[in-house]
Amino acid sequence: MKRTAASTLGLAVSLALLSAPIASAETIYVSNEKDNTITVVDGSKLEVVATIPVGERPRGILLSKDGKSLYVCVSDEDRIAVVDLDTNKIRRHLPSGSDPELFALSPDGKTLYVANEDDNLVTVVDIEAAQIRGEIPVGVEPEGMGVSPDGKFLVNTSETTNMAHFIDTASHEIVANVLVDSRPRVAEWTADGEQVWVSAEIGGTVSVIDSKSREIVHKIAFEIPGVAQEAVQPVGIRITRDRKKAFIALGPANRVAVVDGKTYEVRKYLLVGQRVWNLALSPDEKRVYTTNGVSNDMSVIDVDAERVTKSVGVGQLPWGVVVRP
Repeated sequence: MKRTAASTLGLAVSLALLSAPIASAETIYVSNEKDNTITVVDGSKLEVVATIPVGERPRGILLSKDGKSLYVCVSDEDRIAVVDLDTNKIRRHLPSGSDPELFALSPDGKTLYVANEDDNLVTVVDIEAAQIRGEIPVGVEPEGMGVSPDGKFLVNTSETTNMAHFIDTASHEIVANVLVDSRPRVAEWTADGEQVWVSAEIGGTVSVIDSKSREIVHKIAFEIPGVAQEAVQPVGIRITRDRKKAFIALGPANRVAVVDGKTYEVRKYLLVGQRVWNLALSPDEKRVYTTNGVSNDMSVIDVDAERVTKSVGVGQLPWGVVVRP
């Protein structure tokens, strides 16, 4: 049979595709508050591949900078579990102060800043030494924790005080207090370090704070047709590196808001599982993963298409989520 130029080209392309290496997909880790476990999800198949027992009431979770360890706030045990991700076993524990809920990791990967809700403190933990290096008094019921990209400032939100506290990480002193709406939960820095976005669960808004002036430059409000306003409770926030899109978890509204990161316009509401709580962006920013606390599942959002593509069952009361490349 005579082979045409087109068929030869097609064969060459097919062979090239077959011989090309398959890119490794990410792994997703979800903390399950009621199950006392971490669910491990294969990002290529979007299937559960492992369950890791970690202790009582795991909530906040973070990856180490080298991606080899997972830090887990084991809230009812007043400590942080360090999971070896090669073996899925707990390697050691770190001190955390009382009732750790959310925490942040310094850009150099050496320090954890932990919110201690019961004690109205932020605890500073030296990871290598496994020692507490400081305690910073903040407002009542601290929760949200976000470190600036340059590591110079930490923002903590205090739920009852309704403030975002700007803390100098060198001196451990509060340098500014910004009053936001009721029950602030999450503090998320933009990649350029110019802004901090703070969600107010009961206030129903997200405050956009200029990091230099420490003033609110915009408040994002949400209104979903057919959903009671008191059910719209912003919690988790994730912003793409170019700040073109932000994704806001709206709690019992069972929606994730897609927001234009430049104009602050709400572009779309995406229906996800029940009581969507926290979010994670994949490293390539192609997907957003959500934890849905009441429906016990994780929703997968296609970032470009702005639509939900899949739901994956996880453990009971899923809370935190991170992605490992």
